[in-house]
Amino acid sequence: MKLSSQIKPISYLKAHAAEIVRNMGEQREALVITQNGEAKVVMQDIESYEQTQETMALLKILALGNRQIKEGKVEPAAEVIKRLRVHRRDR
Repeated sequence: MKLSSQIKPISYLKAHAAEIVRNMGEQREALVITQNGEAKVVMQDIESYEQTQETMALLKILALGNRQIKEGKVEPAAEVIKRLRVHRRDR
């Protein structure tokens, strides 16, 4: 994606909203909207947005896991499995 071709002023958005929405679904490229020459908003199609959100959630989980490892808040898998089996059997 060439970002320079995806930067448009807010006046362009106002004048071409339907076309922009249609193209975003097809091209799946983000669009940067400027106001007074300054980037203000990034628009993207819903599928790309959902994918971004899922990626961010996974990255947060990985970061949390790494932090727990550094803090020593881990247990050997065998112990966890054993505890789960005992808990399931006691139900």
